[in-house]
Amino acid sequence: MRLQLLTAGESHGPGLTLILEGLPAGLPLDEEIINQDLARRQHGYGAGPRMKIEQDRAQILGGVMDGKTTGAPLAVFIENRDHSRWKGKPIRRFTIPRPGHADLSGVLKYGYDDLRPALERASARETAARVAAGAVCRHLLAQFGIRIGGYVASIGEIRADLQDLPLEERIRHALTSEVACPDEPAAQAMQARIREIMQQKDTLGGVIEAVALGVPPGLGSYVHWERRLDARLAAAVMSIPAIKGVEIGPAFENTTRPGTLVHDPILLAGGDLQRAGINSGGLEGGITTGQPILIRAAMKPIATTLNPQRSVDLAEGVAVETRYERSDFCPVPRAVVIVEAMLAYVLADALLEKLGGDSLAEMLPRFAALPRARLSDVHLRQDDPVFWRGEETE
Repeated sequence: MRLQLLTAGESHGPGLTLILEGLPAGLPLDEEIINQDLARRQHGYGAGPRMKIEQDRAQILGGVMDGKTTGAPLAVFIENRDHSRWKGKPIRRFTIPRPGHADLSGVLKYGYDDLRPALERASARETAARVAAGAVCRHLLAQFGIRIGGYVASIGEIRADLQDLPLEERIRHALTSEVACPDEPAAQAMQARIREIMQQKDTLGGVIEAVALGVPPGLGSYVHWERRLDARLAAAVMSIPAIKGVEIGPAFENTTRPGTLVHDPILLAGGDLQRAGINSGGLEGGITTGQPILIRAAMKPIATTLNPQRSVDLAEGVAVETRYERSDFCPVPRAVVIVEAMLAYVLADALLEKLGGDSLAEMLPRFAALPRARLSDVHLRQDDPVFWRGEETE
């Protein structure tokens, strides 16, 4: 692993800090590149009241001089504007864990005397720091022609019809949709369904798809389990709060088909080795194929609901109902950029692993020299090899 990401901070503390170690020197970078993605994380149909308070802006504290990365760790701070409402004030003790949150599991693990330390750190507020790091990684990948995008494929029972829409158009249309869905009729239905769930004082989940275009073949490896790129991507996306399932391509749908209809045929066209589809999600054997990478993430309905749920007051030892803590009704549209961020982070790490080098100037010619999916890039021997020699072959 070349890149390492650390985040620190609590949901209602002074702010969030991220350290991104391993960036090459010479990458042009300013705060507005990060702020564009931070704004996407805040805006989306179904967002809760917290998003009206926060106006996230990145402050680069280290790792950039004269507008370019230096090769030193990048440090970024994001202020929590809501902190002023909490600073220096007594906070009502939190003793009733909410089903679906880290409240109870955090207390059992760390031995807190209040539930709040668990929910403060487990909160999705932490993903603002990840989006900031992902924006930097997205910007690094763009120097090599690799593009990252995403969109909402479903919310609740409403599913978008995307079959005939090219990936680039899906990404482009999603950027102008309030629910980040490229299928306009489905987007309208999703908004109506979110309005219904708000009136019912409940929450909705959905499925997000994130795409990487222009990825060269050969990133990742099958030689050790932890180096398989699909495993690294799945772990990164699954680490996002409320994400409970990850697919590489249409993995679960593929289970209903025979193998001859699942595996992408290899075709020769003018010296290029092409594929007839992307059922593999752009990865085979834990290695990129040169096709677009497609990740599908299942986001559960978030656990904080206006309607109370059954729980236990841990201080009193009695059955009670949960108390409401403000939250989104449907965070799926806002989470698209978070899934993109984790995809960008893992791919940037894999690219640095493949290319090596300490500066962007070193990496660019190495990238240009990488083998592509061309017949001329394959060099096979003409004889029949003996791979394991025994006494009878010596």
